[in-house]
Amino acid sequence: MSLPAAPRRGVVLTQEMRLSWLRLIRSENVGPVTFRELVNRFGTAAAALDALPELASRGGRRIVVCSQAAASEEMARADKLGARFVCRGEPDYPVHLRSVADAPPVLALMGDAACLQRPALAIVGARNASLSGIKLTRMFSTGIGKAGYVVVSGLARGIDAAAHDAALATGTVGVFAGGLDRPYPLENRPLMRQIVDEAGALVSEMPFGWTPRAIDFPRRNRLVAGLSLGLLVVEAALRSGSLISARLAGEPRPPRLRCAGLAARSARRRCQPADPRRRDPRLRAGRRPRSA
Repeated sequence: MSLPAAPRRGVVLTQEMRLSWLRLIRSENVGPVTFRELVNRFGTAAAALDALPELASRGGRRIVVCSQAAASEEMARADKLGARFVCRGEPDYPVHLRSVADAPPVLALMGDAACLQRPALAIVGARNASLSGIKLTRMFSTGIGKAGYVVVSGLARGIDAAAHDAALATGTVGVFAGGLDRPYPLENRPLMRQIVDEAGALVSEMPFGWTPRAIDFPRRNRLVAGLSLGLLVVEAALRSGSLISARLAGEPRPPRLRCAGLAARSARRRCQPADPRRRDPRLRAGRRPRSA
């Protein structure tokens, strides 16, 4: 059983327009927020590209604008891999990302775009997961899939891989930290192939050829949270990327569910909200603090 997908809304861009979008987001110092501001100001990505060098010079600096040749080459690499680009506002752009202010304007997509329009829940957690954590993850992922939801995760080893694997039959979306042609970790390449073959999807906002760095994983986590209606954390350390995802899932936006799924006592101590009695000695002693 699968829940109904959101109505497909939006306008399909021409290849020329899509190329301009890709050039603009790949230009130096242009992120999602700057991209939106430039397009709002100049009307189109092509017009923003024409204005970008002059805007940079007014600020006393030069800026490297992505060339048409470089963007065309990236599109060719995507096509060779069996991937394509979807832009914000197009029908195939993930429905849940549309409400996120800093959502990437361009996503590389491999697989079935239909699963990006269905209700989705994310499952994330420790790479070095315990056997009980893996078992719990598979149970959650299978149940979530049978309830009609797509399972979203970050393709890491451990909890992420178990969540994807258990949801292959019902639909899963994997989010890359690097380019779609730079899978990480390499041991999960067969799983990534299975996701595509089983009508799931792989997505990334990073350029083709981009090898993931440590600073790229929080960006991936933002997409994992944004693609989902809710997020379940299994076995996460205190300073882990999984808890970054949980924090992002709780940031202001249309209503989201955030839940800590706990498989080990140590994780329970780390994930549960702090007990106010630990901060106030009067509460530990059983006394109520006087109100101000």
